Amino acid sequence: MGPGVEVARPASSSSECLRIHGKLARDLGVQIVSGVIRPGELLETELAASERHQVSRAAYREAVRILAAKGLVVSRPKVGTRVTPREQWHLLDPDVLAWIFQSDPEDQVLEALFELRMVVEPEAAALAAERRTSDQVAIMREALRDMTEHTLGTAEGRAADQRFHTTLLLASANPFLRTLTSSISTAVSWTTALKQRVRPLVRDPVPDHAEVLEAIASRDPDAARRAMRKLVELALFDTRTAPQAPSGRRSKRSKAA
Repeated sequence: MGPGVEVARPASSSSECLRIHGKLARDLGVQIVSGVIRPGELLETELAASERHQVSRAAYREAVRILAAKGLVVSRPKVGTRVTPREQWHLLDPDVLAWIFQSDPEDQVLEALFELRMVVEPEAAALAAERRTSDQVAIMREALRDMTEHTLGTAEGRAADQRFHTTLLLASANPFLRTLTSSISTAVSWTTALKQRVRPLVRDPVPDHAEVLEAIASRDPDAARRAMRKLVELALFDTRTAPQAPSGRRSKRSKAA
C-alpha cells in the first residue's frame, strides 16, 4: 500500500460505539431531567428509537442501560422502558447533575443542592482543619492562586475552584465524605457557570475561599466551619441574584410557582 494512504477503520469500532451510546444517553437524560420526557412515560421501542436516532439497536440498548444504572428509567419485559419518579433518580451522580444544569434547573433544585452543600461542606472544612496534610494545603493554595489569576469566569478558574473543593473533602479524611467529591465538585462547577450565563460575577468569591484556606492551614476547625458556611451562603446569594437569560425555563417556572 502506497505512502499517505489511510486504512479505513470500521464505523462499528468499540470506541465509536461508546461515543454513540454515551451521547445518546446524555441526550435522553437531559430530556428526562428537564421534564420533556416525564416520569411515568414510556420511551420509544428499541426499534423505533434506533431508527429515529439512526443508531444501532445495540447502541440504543446500551444507552438505556446507562440511564437505568442512574435510576432514571426502568425496563420491564413486554412493558417497555418507563421513566421513573424523581425520587428514584441518582441526583448526586455527576452525569445526572451535569444533565440537570444543561437543562436549566428549577429554583427548587438549586435550593436543595445548596442545602446539601450547607450540610456537608462546613463540617468537612472543620474536619479538614484537624486532619489536613501539608501537601493538601499546598494544593489548595495553588488552586486559590489559579482562581485569582484566571477568575471564575474562565474554564481554568472554575477547574481550580473544583480542585479547591475536592481537596478540602479529601482532607477531611472521612471515607464517606470522600465519596462525595465528584458530586460536590460538579455541583460547584455548574452553579458557578450558571451564575455567569448573562454577565461575570459582580462579587469576587476568591476572598471567601481564602478565609476557608487560612482557617484550615491554621488548624482552626471552628473558624473553618464558619468560613465555609459563609462561603456557601454567599454562593447561594450570588445564584439567587444572578440575572437570567430571557429564555430560561427556570425563571418561567418560578413565576408560575
